[in-house]
Amino acid sequence: MGGILNAARRDFGAIESRRRIRVIRETSMPGAPFGDYAVFTFQTRFEKKPQITETITPHLEGGDWKVSGYYVN
Repeated sequence: MGGILNAARRDFGAIESRRRIRVIRETSMPGAPFGDYAVFTFQTRFEKKPQITETITPHLEGGDWKVSGYYVN
């Protein structure tokens, strides 16, 4: 997933700051099977983008948390 994250943020430059806004636990997500999910929302400042909202969605799979989604606005 690291390559996907880097590609999604490639044009933003270096991260200058990141602040967690909220964390929500869910048992279902649109288009995904029932399970254990978390939705992390961050307010992030990048070198070339002063204000971005990042949303990272991991899910619990076999006892390990794995990132299943990454979105920027």
